Amino acid sequence: MSAASAPGPRFQNDGRLGPEERAAALAALESTELDVLVVGGGIVGTGSALDAATRGLETGLVEARDWASGTSSRSSKLVHGGIRYLEQLDFHLVREALIERGLLLQEIAPHLVKPIRFVYPLHTPLIERFYVGAGMLLYDLFSYTGGRPPGVPHHVHLTRSDLLRAMPDLRPHAFVGGLVYSDGQVDDARYVAMLARTAAAAGAHVASRTAVVDFLRDGEKVVGARVVDKLTGREFEVRAKQVVNATGVWTDETQEMVGNKHGLRVRASKGVHLLVPRDRFRAKAGLLLRTEKSVLFVIPWGRHWLIGTTDTDWELDKAHPAATAADIDYLLEHVNRVLARPLTRDDVEGVYAGLRPLLAGESDDTSKLSREHVVARPVPGLVVIAGGKWTTYRVMAKDAIDEAVAGLEGLAPGSVDARGPIPPSTTENVPLLGAAGYHAAWNRRHRVARALGVPVERIEHLLNRFGLLTDEILALVEERPELLEPLPGAEEYLRAEVVHAASHEGALHLDDVLARRTRISIESWDRGLAAAPVAARLMGEVLGWDEERIRVEVETWNERVAAERASQEQPDDASADAVRLRAPEVGSATS
Repeated sequence: MSAASAPGPRFQNDGRLGPEERAAALAALESTELDVLVVGGGIVGTGSALDAATRGLETGLVEARDWASGTSSRSSKLVHGGIRYLEQLDFHLVREALIERGLLLQEIAPHLVKPIRFVYPLHTPLIERFYVGAGMLLYDLFSYTGGRPPGVPHHVHLTRSDLLRAMPDLRPHAFVGGLVYSDGQVDDARYVAMLARTAAAAGAHVASRTAVVDFLRDGEKVVGARVVDKLTGREFEVRAKQVVNATGVWTDETQEMVGNKHGLRVRASKGVHLLVPRDRFRAKAGLLLRTEKSVLFVIPWGRHWLIGTTDTDWELDKAHPAATAADIDYLLEHVNRVLARPLTRDDVEGVYAGLRPLLAGESDDTSKLSREHVVARPVPGLVVIAGGKWTTYRVMAKDAIDEAVAGLEGLAPGSVDARGPIPPSTTENVPLLGAAGYHAAWNRRHRVARALGVPVERIEHLLNRFGLLTDEILALVEERPELLEPLPGAEEYLRAEVVHAASHEGALHLDDVLARRTRISIESWDRGLAAAPVAARLMGEVLGWDEERIRVEVETWNERVAAERASQEQPDDASADAVRLRAPEVGSATS
């Protein structure tokens, strides 16, 4: 589009992250001195970019891989207060997380965050019921302290017969009763992709597959970054008055670029989750179990149960943490202690491993390290945010940008601009794209389904993934009706969702679609092998891939699946890591 025909300034756009928008963002990053450059496209980095952009700051966001490709797409998919932290007397963290839970459920992302119920079974009468019940009462009370209703029901007590009606496939004499409490559930990767789009809609220049290789310095002060476009290999400089390092488990490596040896230190803790088909046991809610070290969740996840998690130290490859046979056996052993019909390895449909970025402490046990977050300024011009938990990302982002603003306002008079004082965070009142009007759209879902001639479940699936942006999917289908067909081997996902991921959501590789824009990699028995050729061809139409590029993308995915499966047969972390790394890095064959 020529300068003469380009649209004028807008307060908000649709946040589209297609190829043209990525090219425009890269050009803006190279040509504009930013107020704030955020490094890291996980939940905290994208949240920080939105926070900065909605304060009116000139904002950039770069991510070396894909949105949420690290920790932020490999969580337990829960938005929760962390009920286990009550026992550790970490009341501040629990209260903060519960307030954020209510905000996400009701205001910021009702299309993406949903209430979910859990049963906590009791082994002994009276004392255990009183102890656990008192904790859940406190949990409920904390959820009201943010000045709004919690958005989920209060806890309730269950007799033994109530428990067996709710969960008939538990061992019949294992428990004396239970309690039910509620939290929230989210598709973590989808949330981050929508958060990145919302930041772009607010004016941030965002680009994935754009890696920081060094920081720019003016004396001791960080004044930007040297980045490389991983699609082309081209390096360029991004100038910024403040840089925010939100790289999670990569915090230490990023800090080393400025030669800082005494900044924040992060330890990675590996958490492994399994997916088994929902029909393997009957239950009307999720399950929370105590283990020797922590807790174990059994979580309803569509047509699956999601079982997790482990909590072990990890010092190997951070991009591709590998689950071992021992990890899988540990989870099966613990859940089988309460099931009347035990699960086996043959029941496991999907497996994934993620890393928690924990603030390093004196404890050798990662389960005892803090889930609090810390903001630091190791050198002038550089803000580092580390620690924390997924649910409190918005508070972490606010604190990081508050520190960046303090650096901006500490510059020489007139060096920022003449706009006056920089306003405080507004993200408490900024819904994600797709949230506005979601409930009204949900009420119309039957009419839309009838008009399209599809089951209403198809429209519900789209509304709970895109909210009002479902209209973008329907526009694609209207133009190309064949896109209403599901992907082979992944009947829950439409072909239109693949096209949309590439044209609107910044998906640049097949891996981005099968592992994050959809969850085919963990929800399908074949882990996406059947869907891969079709999805690659659909992406190629948007991204201009030739036949060779399509072939490479599919082969790279197939090798990833084979390496993951083989790694999950290994007995220990070192051997699993070595096997997983046999698969080529995404993009390495096409760069």
